[in-house]
Amino acid sequence: MKYIVVTGGVVSGLGKGVTISSMGRLLQACGLRVTAIKIDPYLNVDAGTMSPFEHGEVFVLNDGGETDLDLGNYERFLSLELTQDHNITTGKVYRNVILKERKGDYLGKTVQVVPHITNEIQDWIEATAKIPTSEDGEEADVCLIEVGGTVGDIESSVFLEALRQFQFRVGSENFVLCFVSLVPILSDEQKTKPTQHGVKDLRSLGLSPSIIFCRCTEELLQPTRQKISSFCHVPADHVLSVHDVKNVYQVPILLQQQNLHTLLEKHLNISKMGGPNLGAWAVMANAMAQWTETVQICLIGKYTGLQDSYLSVIKALRHAAIACQHKLDLQWVEATDLENDDQEAWNKVKNCQGVIVPGGFGNRGFDGKVLAAKYCRENQKPYLGVCLGFQAMV
Repeated sequence: MKYIVVTGGVVSGLGKGVTISSMGRLLQACGLRVTAIKIDPYLNVDAGTMSPFEHGEVFVLNDGGETDLDLGNYERFLSLELTQDHNITTGKVYRNVILKERKGDYLGKTVQVVPHITNEIQDWIEATAKIPTSEDGEEADVCLIEVGGTVGDIESSVFLEALRQFQFRVGSENFVLCFVSLVPILSDEQKTKPTQHGVKDLRSLGLSPSIIFCRCTEELLQPTRQKISSFCHVPADHVLSVHDVKNVYQVPILLQQQNLHTLLEKHLNISKMGGPNLGAWAVMANAMAQWTETVQICLIGKYTGLQDSYLSVIKALRHAAIACQHKLDLQWVEATDLENDDQEAWNKVKNCQGVIVPGGFGNRGFDGKVLAAKYCRENQKPYLGVCLGFQAMV
C-alpha cells in the first residue's frame, strides 16, 4: 500500500479536498485503484451533531456514518463507496483508547498520547486503507489521506506526530507528504513568505513535504517557484501551481500538465503505473466553458448563510446541469424571508425555472417552505422537496 498525505498551512479552506480528489482522479487515469481517508482534529465523535452553520453539511455514507462533507467530495470525484471508518476524528480515537484502557487491554500500563494515541491512529489508517472502496471490490493501490485544519493548530498536532512515526513504519518508498499553501498577490507580486513559514512549521514537527501545491489566483511564475524551492527544500518542478480555473473539473488536467503523476511514480516507486488517460474527462471539463444556455434554479433553505450546508444538493444540481449541457444559475432564498413577504425573495421564486427545497431541523423557516410549495403547486412551477422540503409539500 502506498500512502499520500496532504496537509495545509496559512489558512483553512484552501482546497485540500479538491486537490486530493484531483490527485486521486489523475492516479485512477493511470490505472491505479485509490481510496481516501479524512482526518478531522475536532473532539466530536462525528459531524452528526454539529450545526450546519458551524461545519457545513453532514454527509451520510451508505453504512449510515455521519461524516465530514469532504467524504462526499471524494465519493463524487472518485466514484468510491467509503465507510464511517474513513473519517477519523479525535473523538473516535480517544474513545477507542479509553475503552481499551477500561477493558484492561493495556495491561495496567500508563496510557499516554505517545505511544498509545499515536499507535491507535496509525493502526486505524493501516486497517482502513485495506477496506475495498471501488466497484470491483479490490483493495486499493494508493491511500490518500487529508489532514484537516492547518499546520500549527494544537488540535492536529497528535495526528501530525502519528504521521511522523508512520512514515518510518511503512518506509519512505511508500509515503509521500504534500503541502497545500497560499501564495497571495500583493502589489502585483506573488508572495512566498506564508508558504515558507508553513513549511518551516511542518519541518519543525519532523515532517518534510516532497510536493508543494501553491494556491493562487494566477498561475505561479517561474521565479516564485524557484524561490519556494530554495527556501522549502524541494526541487522547483515539485512546486506545483494550483491557480484558479473555470471549474474544479479542470484541476486534474492542470496537475497532469505539471507531471504530478510522474513525480508520484518516482517517489512511490510504482511499477505498474501507466500514462494518464484523461481524454473523456478533459472533453467534459473543457466543454462546460462553451455552453451558452442557462437554467435558473431557486434553492430555498434555512442555512443559506453558509452555502456548504447544502454542498451535496449544489453538486447534484451542477451535475444535472452538466448532463443537460446547461450552465447553472443558482438563486439563494432564505425561507424566513418568504414568511416575511420579502419581495426580492419572492421575485426570485417567481422568475426561476424550478425550485428545490432541501432538508433542515426545527420549526424556523418551515412556514416559508410551505408557502413556496403552495406557490409552485398553484402556478405549475417545478418543485423538488428533499426531506423536510418534501414534508412541506404535504
